Amino acid sequence: MKKLLLLCAGVAFFSSCGEMKRNEALKAQNDSLNVVLAERDAELDGIMAAFNEVQEGFRLINEAENRVDLQSGQMEGASSAQKIREDIRFISEKLQSNRDRIAELEKQLENSKYASGQLKKAIANLKEELAAKTQQIETLQTELASKNIRIAELDDAVAGLTQNVNDLVAENKVKEALVATQDKALNAAWFVFGTSSELKDQKIISKKFLQKTKVLENDDFNKDYFTQIDIRTDKKIKLYSKDAKLLTPHPEGTYEWKKDDKGQLTLVITNPNKFWSISRYLVIEVK
Repeated sequence: MKKLLLLCAGVAFFSSCGEMKRNEALKAQNDSLNVVLAERDAELDGIMAAFNEVQEGFRLINEAENRVDLQSGQMEGASSAQKIREDIRFISEKLQSNRDRIAELEKQLENSKYASGQLKKAIANLKEELAAKTQQIETLQTELASKNIRIAELDDAVAGLTQNVNDLVAENKVKEALVATQDKALNAAWFVFGTSSELKDQKIISKKFLQKTKVLENDDFNKDYFTQIDIRTDKKIKLYSKDAKLLTPHPEGTYEWKKDDKGQLTLVITNPNKFWSISRYLVIEVK
C-alpha cells in the first residue's frame, strides 16, 4: 500500500513538471508573437503615416490648383501674376516632396516582411496620381509662360500708349498755347488818349502850322504809350474828359459817346469788328 502511494505521488509530480514546461513554452511563444505583432504594427503605422502625408500633400496641391485660374482672364496686373507664380512654385515643391516620400515608401515595402498586395497597389496608385499631377503642373507652367509673354506685351503696349498720350498732351498744350497766342494777336488792338501836346511828345501825332494833323505817320512813335486790349471783350474806354475826338479812322455808326453824371466821356464800341476793320490803333485827343 505504501509503495502504491509513492508511485502515485511520483506520477503526479512528473505530470505537474510537464505541465509547467508546456506553460512556459506557450508563454515564450506568446511573448515572441507579441513582439512580432508590435514590430508589424509599428512598421504599418509608419507606412500609414507616410501614406497620410502623401495624401495631405495631394490635397494641398489640389487647393493650390483651384487658386490658379489662367483661363479666367484675371491676370490684369503684376500682383495677380506673382500670386499664380507662388501657387505654382508651392505645387512644384509639394510634388517633389510627395515624389520623395513615395520613393521612401517603395523602398520600405521592398524591405518589409509585412508588405501586402494591397499596400503595393496603393503605392502604385500614388505614383499614377503623382505622374498626373506632374503633367498638370507642366501644363500650368507652359500656360503661365504664355501669359507672361502676353502680359509683357501688354505692359509694353500700355507703356507705349502712355508715352503717346503724354506726347499728345504735351503737343496739344503747345498747340493750345500757340492758338491762344495767335488768337490773342488776331483780336488785339491798341488805344491811347491824351492831349495834343502829350501825343506830340510821344511822336504819335505830328502837326505843323496850317497843316492837317498827321497820325502815326512814322514808325518811331512810342508804342509803349499804347494800351493793348482784346476787341472781343474791351468795348468801353473811359476818357476822364468832357471833350474828345478820334484821330484814327473808324467807321461811323460803330461807336458812340456816353457821358456820366459829371459830363466825362466814355467811348463805347458798338460794332467791334467794323470799328477795328480799318485800323487796330485807336488815337483819341482829349482836352
